[in-house]
Amino acid sequence: MQPHTIVTREEWLQARKALLTKEKEETRLRDEVRAQREALPWVKVDKDYVFETPAGRKSLADLFDGRSQLVIYHFMLGPGWDAGCPGCSFLADHLDGTLPHLNNHDVTLMVVSRAPLPEIKTYQKRMGWEFPWVSSFGSDFNFDYHVSFTKEDLAKGSVDYNYRQTPSKEAHDELPGLSSFYKDEAGRVYHTYSSYARGAEEIISTFMILDRAPKGRNEGEIMDWVKRHDEYEAQPKANNSCCA
Repeated sequence: MQPHTIVTREEWLQARKALLTKEKEETRLRDEVRAQREALPWVKVDKDYVFETPAGRKSLADLFDGRSQLVIYHFMLGPGWDAGCPGCSFLADHLDGTLPHLNNHDVTLMVVSRAPLPEIKTYQKRMGWEFPWVSSFGSDFNFDYHVSFTKEDLAKGSVDYNYRQTPSKEAHDELPGLSSFYKDEAGRVYHTYSSYARGAEEIISTFMILDRAPKGRNEGEIMDWVKRHDEYEAQPKANNSCCA
């Protein structure tokens, strides 16, 4: 934690107003980026993808579940893994509460991993999550959307990830991402957006709260403190008697 100057309330207010100017600029830029994101051209999805779901095998079009918009989080859980990626698990902790709001707004949120469905179910049960989670095992889906890589891919020295050639030493056989799709009234599916690496960071509301805490994220490297939520040491319970 960096040292801080102790000032009067008037001096603090002056500094806070200066920061507010920057925060408003950030908000306007975020609005501009959002508008450009919504204006991106679309690509028709012609390839047939099959997913294993708790209700049986389904196509990409089936995953929309009666809605016109589908957002997929590419969760790092490969075949045979003992547990999912801690970072993906951290993000996933923020999803369940969004479901009724997204569904009511014509958006289906789906999590996809390459691990077989029984392995997904085991880890999902451990974490206590309720969001829909399906397997792309045996499908090209993860590879086509640049979140899974074969040993041969990695052996080439770099992989196509986050719209650049990422050195293999910085990559993994599974990597995170988020992709969005639209289905028209005729049932045609279009790929509208994909984001990788830190691109889905704003989904993680814990980060947004930490960014306003006195010590911020308090990390040496990105997410170096993050663990799966059942792996933190037990913390003393807060005394909430004042709110009873």
